[in-house]
Amino acid sequence: MSVKLELYKVFKEVAEAGNITAAAQTLFISQSAVSQSIKQLESELQTRLFARNSRGVSLTVEGKMLYEYVRSAIGLLETGEAKLSQTHELQMGHLTIAASDTVASQFLLPYLDSFHKQYPAIHIQIVSGRSHKILSLLQSGKVDVAFASTPQETASLETHPCFATHQIFVASADYNCDFDHVYSLREIAQFPLILLDRKASSRLYLEKYFLHNGLHLDPEIELGARSLLVDLAGIGFGVAGVTAEFVRRELESGELRQLQTDFDIPARSVDMCTLRDVPMTAAAQRFCDFVKHSLEKE
Repeated sequence: MSVKLELYKVFKEVAEAGNITAAAQTLFISQSAVSQSIKQLESELQTRLFARNSRGVSLTVEGKMLYEYVRSAIGLLETGEAKLSQTHELQMGHLTIAASDTVASQFLLPYLDSFHKQYPAIHIQIVSGRSHKILSLLQSGKVDVAFASTPQETASLETHPCFATHQIFVASADYNCDFDHVYSLREIAQFPLILLDRKASSRLYLEKYFLHNGLHLDPEIELGARSLLVDLAGIGFGVAGVTAEFVRRELESGELRQLQTDFDIPARSVDMCTLRDVPMTAAAQRFCDFVKHSLEKE
């Protein structure tokens, strides 16, 4: 559009004031500047917009038609600016977070609760999925923040470690094994193992560790849900490979017991991930800062 927005703002003010002097006072510019703007606009549009009268100016038929559109357009722009200001001030906004069900319930829940209480106008959406899925959603811009286990490809990501996870092996308290015995990697591999399926990053990590030590894992049962894995281990179906941080309650209650081992699988980190060099929304930035500050206090 060749006509500048400022000319339309002057036009709107003159139309509403019905007087060039009054419009100039409202706009804090000179009368001559207002008159010149109107002349320029009429020249651009090749249409007479105002007719002079004893009290000032009035809109022509063409001017009245244009005024309705200009008033609507400027009103929408002002509304957009107001909405944008509100998002920066966190009076409104939308935040989409991706995490696995386990990470959401075991780690994120208290942060989400506290953040929502501080910023109730921010609409929070949680997208559930495993690490590879949620990182894909982050890369495609479909979520603002993702919580994933030690991302392999970090060149395009900003990551902030949240907590470490440790892989252990557990069984029911009455399972037919010696909990006082210190098991080797080979002995663990010979148990009827209950593991998550190969879509889970923790399962792939476990397999990689065993393969690195010359052993292949052949689980008795493969599951898609951590909760079912714990349930089956709890009723004696076998030895489950689990994340220690996610079975604390079961270990403390005695529902499950940890097998002692002569090896320690290196810990992994669950990281808060955002896209590198991509500006975050005000809500996403505030949430990330909120989590970081909370972790520092802990």
